[in-house]
Amino acid sequence: MKVFFRNVHLYLSLACGLVIAIVCFTGATLVFEKEFQMLLYPERYHVTAGAARVPIGQMVAAVGRREAQAEVSGVKIYGDPARTVEISYRKEEAPRGESRGENGKSGGKGGPGKEGGKGGGSQAFVNPYTGQVAGMQSQRSPFFFTMFSLHRWLLAGDAGKLIVGVSTVVFLFILLTGIILWWPRNRKVLRQRLRLKLDGGWKRINHDLHIVVGFYAAIFLFAFAFTGLAWSFQWFNDGIYWITGTENVRPEPPVSMPREGAAAVTFDEVFAAARREVPEAEFYSLQAPKDAEGAFAVTVMPRDAAHERATDQLFFDQYSGTLLGKTRFAEKNLGQRVRATFYPVHVGSIAGLPGRIVAFLACVAGFTFPVTGVILWLNRLKKNARTDQRPRNREVAR
Repeated sequence: MKVFFRNVHLYLSLACGLVIAIVCFTGATLVFEKEFQMLLYPERYHVTAGAARVPIGQMVAAVGRREAQAEVSGVKIYGDPARTVEISYRKEEAPRGESRGENGKSGGKGGPGKEGGKGGGSQAFVNPYTGQVAGMQSQRSPFFFTMFSLHRWLLAGDAGKLIVGVSTVVFLFILLTGIILWWPRNRKVLRQRLRLKLDGGWKRINHDLHIVVGFYAAIFLFAFAFTGLAWSFQWFNDGIYWITGTENVRPEPPVSMPREGAAAVTFDEVFAAARREVPEAEFYSLQAPKDAEGAFAVTVMPRDAAHERATDQLFFDQYSGTLLGKTRFAEKNLGQRVRATFYPVHVGSIAGLPGRIVAFLACVAGFTFPVTGVILWLNRLKKNARTDQRPRNREVAR
């Protein structure tokens, strides 16, 4: 039976190994994207906390002076007093020919979009104590945008997205057959397959890198691959709600009541109202109304949130500033709560910094498996060839 699983494991790996290696490598680079950005541009993200903060309106005005015709669409305020305020703005619509992906963001020609990607708007980082602009970012880093595009659709649009999705499904079977092949016959073999033998020859080291490291990484890679399917296939998303017996129906956001001659409330007034509703939070993300009947939408991440996507939403009338409605994460249906956990599980942030370190290491390991696996296969072919040659030599000797 193991011969059957070995063949399945081998041929599936040969078919999709290159794509799996690319997805794992790019996934590893994306795990700490924000930290790399903070390391490269510390002035954008951190400030020395002061005694008093300037009004948000003053920060918005500073962005307007730096960037002519900038239309501010959102303001993100962190609970950490040493963080800058992030102000999102746009100057013009995305060029024709660019596709709109998740959340309506532009994701480049032919490719699904992502929040924060190219074409998804610009950002200004403002010191909340001086009102000065600390840095500007017109688009996502070209390097990380390329890594993300490779990770999601291989720089090949919808066709690449399908290839990544199919390869991810295949990867799940590769991992399962790998565990079956790894499963030891007795305790002695178990001890051998749970530790690296670094003092052996290069063939033994390669063997252990594939077998031993593969075992430790398999459970994490399975979780990352399984959750990744949610971005590749609509049927997979629909299946989440079918299994949980719920519907993926989001209520229409409340609308503001236009009043003749009434001026819209300011970001400061909306922020103050949001803080009255949720006094302590990791961040408050304020989104300006899109039209005369739209409401201010405020996404709040409470300090006791289970993960980074366990956010609440508040809606405020843009003319009076009164609370129109709220959507608590805990009040969402089971399917929506389960779906929201997929991203933090996918990137490892569900377990905080340790979880992301594990995600990084597992993805690095996943990148090496196609290489070490091919070496194992070639070594086995050479060994079998020598074994077949020996009987022939004996017959000639006779």
